[in-house]
Amino acid sequence: QAALVESGGGLVEAGASLQLSCTASMRTNAYAMGWFRRAPGKEREFVAAISWNEITTYYADSVKGRFTVSRHNPEKSVYLQMVSLKPEDTGIYYCAADQAANLLMAGAESGFWGQGTQVVVSS
Repeated sequence: QAALVESGGGLVEAGASLQLSCTASMRTNAYAMGWFRRAPGKEREFVAAISWNEITTYYADSVKGRFTVSRHNPEKSVYLQMVSLKPEDTGIYYCAADQAANLLMAGAESGFWGQGTQVVVSS
């Protein structure tokens, strides 16, 4: 069973930066990968994704210009660099992988998910 493991979450003040990492147990060069988050009391939402060949990235409007998704297939990893963090960025961040970016952004129903890492941004 493939597994994704996130790391890098924490408690930071508004305006700070964090980098999340996700490492897969399977080879990742066949999958689009990305990030979702679930804020307290809200539904899980798409944050960012990157195509298997690193050519195309996708972002939610709420994070454009502040978050950057990247990946390194030899290390089977995907990253989320977050700057200028806001309290509304607080939530559990999940790493996901699916066969195509459109499938991933639609919710990765047939893909793989990590257990999540907590990000708390204080005001």
